Amino acid sequence: MEGTHPVNKKLAVALSGGAVLVLALTGCGGDDTNEKLDAWAKEVCDGVQPQAKKIADANAAIQKQTSDNSKPEDVQKTDSQAFQDMSEAYKAIGATVDKAGAPDVEDGEKKQQDAVKELNGISSSYASLKKQVDALDTKDQAKFADGLKDIATELEKLSKSGNDALRTLEEGEVGQAMNRQESCKSATASASVSAPATEG
Repeated sequence: MEGTHPVNKKLAVALSGGAVLVLALTGCGGDDTNEKLDAWAKEVCDGVQPQAKKIADANAAIQKQTSDNSKPEDVQKTDSQAFQDMSEAYKAIGATVDKAGAPDVEDGEKKQQDAVKELNGISSSYASLKKQVDALDTKDQAKFADGLKDIATELEKLSKSGNDALRTLEEGEVGQAMNRQESCKSATASASVSAPATEG
């Protein structure tokens, strides 16, 4: 049997869902200014921008490695590196939100802590996916394809469950403040390589 199983494409589709998580870190329109909140948003957005690019690049690397004639060894190597990069990027975003402190809004501290906890959880999930992909048997094509299928299923779950605390953090004034930051706008652009555009 030549090439990898079509499940490889499923992995790419599931992975593109992961990139959507970063899109949660951008707000929708609004003009009311709040200097303290703007300063907070700038700190977060400036920290998120390079990490969003790292996630988008990892996502693109996996997309590239999904042709039917990719060798299992190459797929494993690319996916492993991509998951490591994503794990590090989400951890760094969590550290940025943690360092920025609570945004100057109602329940700001709870929203911030929930978001940090979630970002660290996503980072751990990608770290465990890296271990999973590293453990796959590249010599056995069918087993390798099955292993990828399991990873794709995990990725789908991760992309569906990952947005809640971030979305809560970004409600109302916080989202508006972030939307005013150039670095958050460019973070969205780099993270939405394969994610559908959202309107707010």
